[in-house]
Amino acid sequence: MAIQALNSAATGLRALSTKIDIVANNLANAETTAFKRSRVNFEDLMYLSIKQPGAQNAAGEIAPAGTFVGLGVRISNTQLDTEPGSLESTGRVLDVAISGGGFFKVKLPASVSDGEGFTRNGNFFVNRDGDLIVGMGDGYRLEPPINIPAGVANDQINISEDGTVSYLPPGGATTPTVAGQIKLHNFINPQGLNLLGGSIYGRTEGSGDPIESTPGEDGAGKTLSTFLEGSNVDPVKELVSLIKTQRSFELNSQSIESADKALQTIGNLRRF
Repeated sequence: MAIQALNSAATGLRALSTKIDIVANNLANAETTAFKRSRVNFEDLMYLSIKQPGAQNAAGEIAPAGTFVGLGVRISNTQLDTEPGSLESTGRVLDVAISGGGFFKVKLPASVSDGEGFTRNGNFFVNRDGDLIVGMGDGYRLEPPINIPAGVANDQINISEDGTVSYLPPGGATTPTVAGQIKLHNFINPQGLNLLGGSIYGRTEGSGDPIESTPGEDGAGKTLSTFLEGSNVDPVKELVSLIKTQRSFELNSQSIESADKALQTIGNLRRF
């Protein structure tokens, strides 16, 4: 049985080591715009059945309970926490947060996630071609594309709660011109999204196809200009989780030490 204890404790060390990696990544991204924390879910492994419940003994009596020895633990999955982060006022017109559900759609290289990515990071810039892009990595163009003509200053751009992007043309015009419409995309199972890095996610068979909506309609959130969504990581909770995981790691190490001592005792029996 000491051998089984060694193996069980080893599975615990492997699983807890992975959880420490996940928690460390959450803490590292506590200040990353629109970052979503991950949670580790565990499940027990198979059991060694020594006696089945309901088994009869020699006297014909029925055992009310069985005897099972577990064989350890493993990580069943890492679950994405899609709860929104706090909204932070920036005063910059092209900073856009989503108040509610939904993701912005951005264009990725064709070799990555079929060229489509989804993010809640609304830190937008205008590139040299006048297209709105997300200001991370090499800059990914917002889809559907929205173009701002040359000569339009940021303070002449307006982004409404329904995602309508308009601007005042240069030359003293007073009537705004509509540049385009920001669309939001929801998923039936956002936990099934593929994490691509840079707070960008890709669709999978598990997440289902994106459902496009106008902000404020069909369950989609509203777009708030001059705001950015912060990380949803709570550093205090993550630190508490890290301490608990470290203690569990130490307990599994002690289980290995106890099993090793038991094996030493068994090995020393041949001397007597």
